[in-house]
Amino acid sequence: MPLPKLPTRPAAILDLNDTEPDLLPPLTQTAKGTPAPAIKTGSRAPALEARDVLQNEGTIDQSSSFKLPSATTPAQSPVIAPSKAQTTKKSPAPRTPARRTTKADSGVRKLFVLDTNVLLHDPSSLFRFEEHDVFLPMMTLEELDHQKKGMSEVARNARQVSRSLDTLVSEHRQLDEGLPLSGLGHKDAVGRLFFQTTAMASTLPPDLPMGKADNQILGVVRALQDKHPTREVVLVSKDINMRLKARALSMSAEDYFNDQVLEDSDLLYTGMLELPENFWNKHGKGVESWQQGGTTFYRINGPLCNQFMVNQFVYFEGSMPLYAQVREVNGKTAVLATLRDFTHGKNNVWGVTARNREQNFAMNLLMNPECDFVSLLGQAGTGKTLMTLAAGLAQVLETKRYSEIIMTRVTVPVGEDIGFLPGTEEEKMQPWMGALEDNLEVLNMGDADGGGNEWGRTATLDLIRSKIKIKSLNFMRGRTFLNKYLIIDEAQNLTPKQMKTLITRAGPGTKVICLGNIAQIDTPYLTEGSSGLTFVVDRFKGWPHAGSVTLQRGERSRLADYAGEVL
Repeated sequence: MPLPKLPTRPAAILDLNDTEPDLLPPLTQTAKGTPAPAIKTGSRAPALEARDVLQNEGTIDQSSSFKLPSATTPAQSPVIAPSKAQTTKKSPAPRTPARRTTKADSGVRKLFVLDTNVLLHDPSSLFRFEEHDVFLPMMTLEELDHQKKGMSEVARNARQVSRSLDTLVSEHRQLDEGLPLSGLGHKDAVGRLFFQTTAMASTLPPDLPMGKADNQILGVVRALQDKHPTREVVLVSKDINMRLKARALSMSAEDYFNDQVLEDSDLLYTGMLELPENFWNKHGKGVESWQQGGTTFYRINGPLCNQFMVNQFVYFEGSMPLYAQVREVNGKTAVLATLRDFTHGKNNVWGVTARNREQNFAMNLLMNPECDFVSLLGQAGTGKTLMTLAAGLAQVLETKRYSEIIMTRVTVPVGEDIGFLPGTEEEKMQPWMGALEDNLEVLNMGDADGGGNEWGRTATLDLIRSKIKIKSLNFMRGRTFLNKYLIIDEAQNLTPKQMKTLITRAGPGTKVICLGNIAQIDTPYLTEGSSGLTFVVDRFKGWPHAGSVTLQRGERSRLADYAGEVL
């Protein structure tokens, strides 16, 4: 692709009013009568963050009189209108770690070389690099071909990538010039896709075996660096050792950050907000209150209202304590509703009462028929499974709101796998449902149903088990659950795509509850920021029919609480 023409006017008298201000590199003010220094395009590396891709809908406008040079052919140095009295030394762009930037931070398009595991992890990763170019080595295509067979999630992703590549290639004959990534309707992907069409000679150390696929991809990265000295060539891989080898060989390497919902797990939405001490001083004037259906509602006005989320819990523990849930937000006006006190024995749910503030918030969500999606996060022993099962049994067997409870979880072992298990689907899933059996035993110990003797407890347990179905994730695709109480346990080990597959199974009258602890992720390539549980908590916040609570305090035992703190 030819480079755009340089401006005819000197750099010192460029009319900046005709240009896009966010695309201009910084200008250095010079003394009167002295020539202006050369203007270099930026070289800061844009981070591959999920927020930048999902929320940034703009593209680079190259229609103005001041145009940034295209870097598809590095024939010239990215310098605009240098003065004759001053020369500029060419130097490679500094390689900075991945960070959150905008498109205007870099005037030169970077060239990203994708490892196979990136495509298998996210089939749409080809279109997540905005204005930058993507290069696929031949070894990446070869490994992609080896992974396409089977019914696993990896095989399905490999076939999806292959179909996308086939659609892009079918409309173009010349692959050497690159294919526009926007050809499939992805407006944000304004870069081009390049394939390795010829053999590339690399200068890797001779002790690296070139028969290994990773080393062949590293050789392609080195060859591209030698071929394009003015561009930054970056290897993108989910393999930590692959990135370490690349950096040891003086190559730029980054992780794939597009699937990261949050940079820091501490920023995750907790579903709660503690009100400041001066809350009533700033929001107590003109408060309206009314009662409806046994619930008291308050309409308040103040500067803090625009920070509220619908279904968020707010609390104030002062002289005038307040425990409420946000029902409506309209600018600086919000409607708060009081909560049902599940810490009191008369409001017990299947014999279970809340032991702390967060558990009370969670019980209000679990027992609310208008809340279709609930996510409960917290460390081990905070009561997530026990409260969820108690609320499910009360609404299935007592109020008949749901027909049955369906419980599922991802089968990721903590240690080594014990091999194949015999029996039916539920029998195979039984060893993974130890938490279910433990909590059913606790719920059946009391006399909630009048079965005080051994016979009564056994009959009650049989009735409970008849209303609980254990399902495997492998057979969820294509199903529709009507009027069910669906529990997804250990949801932190699910990918965002798997989480979408499960939640979209919900039919009319179905309630979905996701339980998990993002600090205990056992799935490879998943982190706290890219977990499916983090994904749904962030995307469902503020929806009127969803709620989330992060449980803080463990209630299992004093030994478990102390072990969680010191070990």
